[in-house]
Amino acid sequence: MAVETRMTAAALAVAALMVATGQAAAADDKGEASLAKILDGRVAGEPVTCLETGRAFGAEIVDRTAIVYRMPDGALYVNRPQAGAASLDRQAVLQSRPLINSTCRGDRVDVIESGGKGGLARGSVLLGVFTPYAKIKR
Repeated sequence: MAVETRMTAAALAVAALMVATGQAAAADDKGEASLAKILDGRVAGEPVTCLETGRAFGAEIVDRTAIVYRMPDGALYVNRPQAGAASLDRQAVLQSRPLINSTCRGDRVDVIESGGKGGLARGSVLLGVFTPYAKIKR
């Protein structure tokens, strides 16, 4: 009987993991679709390891996928984190430490609940490279 109970518990755990993984994949698909919409009509350039984020007009979080920095020259720089992308939520805000004008690959950025009591942390991301996207000239 104990073996059957353990097997049932293991089967339930596997089923729960499959459901959670399926939900994460669906959320990731939504994020990828949102990012594709943002980048429509643009072409990728050569990635860079650091970005003067102090010059950016803002950073847009794409759920569970990427951070998009809008620059004064019209370029968009996309950062797909090396780790922690699951904590990215478009309702959250980003907070880097220390507060500096330049952000680089490997930097940790905290993801904070917006409007929450005291800015509760959702998690953090470890930044990847910054890929520039420029409008396609016709």
